[in-house]
Amino acid sequence: MAEARTGKRFPLHLPIKIHKEDSAAEASGITGDLSAAGVYIRADASLEVGSPVEFEIALPPEVTGGKEDVVIQCRGRVVRTDEPHAGAAPAETRGVACVIDSYEFVRNE
Repeated sequence: MAEARTGKRFPLHLPIKIHKEDSAAEASGITGDLSAAGVYIRADASLEVGSPVEFEIALPPEVTGGKEDVVIQCRGRVVRTDEPHAGAAPAETRGVACVIDSYEFVRNE
């Protein structure tokens, strides 16, 4: 199978809030890895491949070198989902790979 990823990936485990575009529901999770083009998320969110998604990632000061969290709002779409493996603990979550189509930094005012 050919590698579809582009760009450098960073194994960052950061909090993420997921907003499904067709619903007011919100889910939270943790990033598994992050690049400029996409993100792998561990979350208990039922997202379908091809569906649009919005999410917020909080970058802590130790990542950015700043004094407070930097929040990035992203829009993208789901390109892959991975169910927890058989026999996984109930708390184990599914994996969701998303491409990032656009993003913006949110300023705390």
